[in-house]
Amino acid sequence: MVTATSAAAPTLIGSVRRALRLLESVGSHPDGASAKQLAREAGLPLPTAYHLLRTLAHEGYLRRERRGVFVLGDAARRLADAEAVLSRRTALAGLMGRLRDAIGVPVYFAVHHDGEMDLVSVADSPACPAVDARGDFHATAHAHAMGQCLLSQLDDAARRDHLDRYPVRPLTPYSVPDRRTLLARLDALGRTEPVVSRQEYRLGTVCAAVPITVGSVAATVAISLPLRQQERLLPSVERLRREIGSLLTSHILSISI
Repeated sequence: MVTATSAAAPTLIGSVRRALRLLESVGSHPDGASAKQLAREAGLPLPTAYHLLRTLAHEGYLRRERRGVFVLGDAARRLADAEAVLSRRTALAGLMGRLRDAIGVPVYFAVHHDGEMDLVSVADSPACPAVDARGDFHATAHAHAMGQCLLSQLDDAARRDHLDRYPVRPLTPYSVPDRRTLLARLDALGRTEPVVSRQEYRLGTVCAAVPITVGSVAATVAISLPLRQQERLLPSVERLRREIGSLLTSHILSISI
């Protein structure tokens, strides 16, 4: 026996498939296409195509121009943008995993954009767990290698703007004690020099961050280790720098940023 629900399902799925075919057809015409042309390309009767086109336009996925052609609307473009972002994030996650496995340490990727710092990706494992976070990433930037590395790449105005909004507050006895000391440390860093932090963010942890600048974007890739393994930190940083150099040469990391 066929119920009302089971009978309706194929109709709904069929409508979605037909609507998607129309969206694909519209997307292949940057200057727009008429309902008649789109119906022909999608293999649909004109009345069916026109009904779906009007629905898609009402929902913002299409826009009908004055000359009677349909073009992609804002909702469709947002979907495309979201898909592109997801694709980049997926590629970045795979890249981070390869770095983690190659070096045998947790790996972190962070950027500075629109005046804020963002911890974008972390790759760890049960054998090499990431450091437990302490508060907001940007608010504790002065105390960890990633934040100091990003701050070192900013100009004086952007650096001071960040510290005005997120004042220096020591998190451990080893943390940088005040703003003046932090600024002096940042000024002393070379632009391509790795930043090393020993128990400044969390007791029992050492970390290092390598600066990356692509265009106007400041970024960093960092690693962390337990204090008992601190002898591995500098060799791991050098391995990380070599790996990053090859990734930038191949443009893989540049695309992710």
